[in-house]
Amino acid sequence: MSQKLGELLVRENLITPAQLQQALEEQKKKGGRLGANLTRLGFINEEELADFLSKQYGVPSINLNEFEIDTEVISLIPEEQSRKHMLIPINRAGSTLVVAMADPSNMFAISDIEFLTGYKVEVVVAPENTVKEAIDRYYAASSQNLDDMLGDMEDLDIALGGDGEEDVNITDLEKASDDAPVIRLVNLILTDAIKKLASDIHIEPYEKTFRVRYRIDGVLYEVMKPPMKLKNPIIARIKIMSNLDIAERRLPQDGRIKIKLGKDKEMDYRVSVLPTLFGEKAVLRLLDKSNLQLDMTKLGFLPEQLKIFKHAIDMPFGMILVTGPTGSGKTTTLYSALSELNKTTTNISTAEDPVEFNLMGINQVQMKEEIGLNFAAALRSFLRQDPDIIMVGEIRDFETAEIAVKAALTGHLVLSTLHTNDAPSTVNRLLNMGVEPFLVASSVNVIQAQRLGRKICKECKQPFEVEPSALIELGLDEEKAKSCQLYKGTGCFNCSETGYKGRISFIEVMYMYDELKEFVLNGASSAELKKEAIRLGMVTLRQSSLYYLSEGITSLDEVVRVTAAD
Repeated sequence: MSQKLGELLVRENLITPAQLQQALEEQKKKGGRLGANLTRLGFINEEELADFLSKQYGVPSINLNEFEIDTEVISLIPEEQSRKHMLIPINRAGSTLVVAMADPSNMFAISDIEFLTGYKVEVVVAPENTVKEAIDRYYAASSQNLDDMLGDMEDLDIALGGDGEEDVNITDLEKASDDAPVIRLVNLILTDAIKKLASDIHIEPYEKTFRVRYRIDGVLYEVMKPPMKLKNPIIARIKIMSNLDIAERRLPQDGRIKIKLGKDKEMDYRVSVLPTLFGEKAVLRLLDKSNLQLDMTKLGFLPEQLKIFKHAIDMPFGMILVTGPTGSGKTTTLYSALSELNKTTTNISTAEDPVEFNLMGINQVQMKEEIGLNFAAALRSFLRQDPDIIMVGEIRDFETAEIAVKAALTGHLVLSTLHTNDAPSTVNRLLNMGVEPFLVASSVNVIQAQRLGRKICKECKQPFEVEPSALIELGLDEEKAKSCQLYKGTGCFNCSETGYKGRISFIEVMYMYDELKEFVLNGASSAELKKEAIRLGMVTLRQSSLYYLSEGITSLDEVVRVTAAD
């Protein structure tokens, strides 16, 4: 569309070829639509562009500022879709929905909205800035703000328990948690987290305060402080929604909440409730299957790393180990590898704690430690189930490690995770568990370490100057340090003023070449293994992050925050 729109505007003498070229270059750098870049550069004003598109595509153009849109019409299209396609519904007549768009030629957006709403879409054109303003105005009005909701809550007559947590009457607690305002507040917390693209919700009681935080792109942000009197009803409401025992307040509990968001969209929340000093803390992990990235080329592998990793998973037997701290994307990497290996001719079994997403064609087993179903027990059973590929959620002890190694040596491909700082230290972790060096050397194919770093927001990305000496100190080579352009996000509506939007994996892939196997057999330290792996061409976590820094994808702060010096 960009190229076509540009050519049409040049043909009509509304812009010059040089202006088109400049706008296309700006679009490459900053993203966004070509029309928005042309108006931002001052080559054409928004009204002229809207009139041109109106004539070109034979659709009316309107001024949204003169329109009053009904909230029922606004609710037909979710805010995310409106922002994504830069459109807003303005009227409904029978089975037809009238939609104001900045780009009437976007057939994908039109068919997406028709599928989503079930209405036939009729298009009118409006300037992009007025569409944007209308989206901000109407969606803010149609969804209640967390702060407004809290204001309404101050007058609620709910007071449960004294200083001793055991004083709470369970019947009163049940009644309070079923109170309409408490239900609305909990629902708002759950849906607001989806809108803000949070990965976790933390609901935390302290001695004198009670707060809710969202983890967005790996960093926690405080979003609200409900009144202390709502502490027990909110936790009780979450426990009721996830079928947990509200009378049990001394032991940790785990559950799941499933919410339907529309015709075909569902959101799962994995719930963990933990008794703390001042009451129960709940952490909810958002599991959005529609956002599960199973395309290995989009995970953050550099081309050479992806080639090595794919070669390792295509081997008929051996171990693939993915390492990193909690929340570093290890499960996503393993699921991506499994979906690549998932064929009707292959029997794949997984032991997970917990099963985060269900994958078609793969036999997934949920661990239940309380009845003796742990990773070691599951692995033993898998070996009697004629498996080709086995995935173990995590190697935590010698027993699991030993069975996994033996499975890898007897013709099975075994995928698993460990919690270690980098790829070379994984070998020592296995040795410390009690696995013999010769078994590690002969069973492990590849070890991959990863971290998640935040990406700079494309909407507010600005050039940023730094001394080359500082980059050289971080590990960037001298030539690149002098020539590369760094960026940072200044903060905007799109990224909730954080300067970051989305994440990318920084990856380290250590293939177990014969030279490295010799080092393992000779009892080499992690540092010696790392030095030899780098000599053999391994790109470290720091080098991977520096590549994305030099490409303008991540920031200097993220490189320092997420990775350690080599």
